[in-house]
Amino acid sequence: MQRLANPAQFLRLSKQLQPWLAAASVLLIGAGLYFALLVSPADYQQGQTVRIMYVHVPSAWLGMVGYSTMALASAVGLIWKHPLADLVAKAAAPIGASFTFLCLATGSLWGKPMWGTWWAWDARLTSMLILLFLYLGYMALQSAFDDPSRGARASAILALAGFINVPVIKFSVDWWKTLHQPASLLKVSGPAIHPAMLTPLLLMVTGFTCFFVVVLLIRVRSEIIASKIRAIRLTQIHGTREEPLADHAVG
Repeated sequence: MQRLANPAQFLRLSKQLQPWLAAASVLLIGAGLYFALLVSPADYQQGQTVRIMYVHVPSAWLGMVGYSTMALASAVGLIWKHPLADLVAKAAAPIGASFTFLCLATGSLWGKPMWGTWWAWDARLTSMLILLFLYLGYMALQSAFDDPSRGARASAILALAGFINVPVIKFSVDWWKTLHQPASLLKVSGPAIHPAMLTPLLLMVTGFTCFFVVVLLIRVRSEIIASKIRAIRLTQIHGTREEPLADHAVG
């Protein structure tokens, strides 16, 4: 962790991993779409509408993974002051928000033919909507202060406070009576999905996760470069040198 907190080391490692992860995401998502659209059968109750699941479920998963990443990085930034932690949290926020929005949109597309409505104040849906608002609030706080360090600190506190919503999303179908179906993938007894549907779903979840990591690496690298440019501009304006993040090492 100390080595990864060194921005120069992170840049080298991300440059090596990025093409492999990008290739994996393309292959996995391509294979997942093939099996999802052409091989897997229609559901006996949902019909062809079930194919929305192959985008909806990975999006919901990454909405929660994105927020968990953001909260973990925020905690590391607040406690250990790692130079990359705040940048990772900042980079993860718009990615996670995008997947959360995609989850809500695909859920609405599925809900109209199955429930007869685009939206219902179901516990799972409502908690996912709250997650989207938490993402938006985090990004708003990031840019609400002239001092980036104050914005990072305030948004980190919000990220940690809002993390309680993640287990609420996961267990909402168990704690309350909801319209949403119970968990069928992550179960102690094993997945309750037919292998013909489970295969493309797992391919899509893995491919989306690789894509998430690729975009996160790109955004963190961009934040590091932006920090270096900002330091150079401050030097030119004030005549004093602020140490750029890319040159900073920890430990």
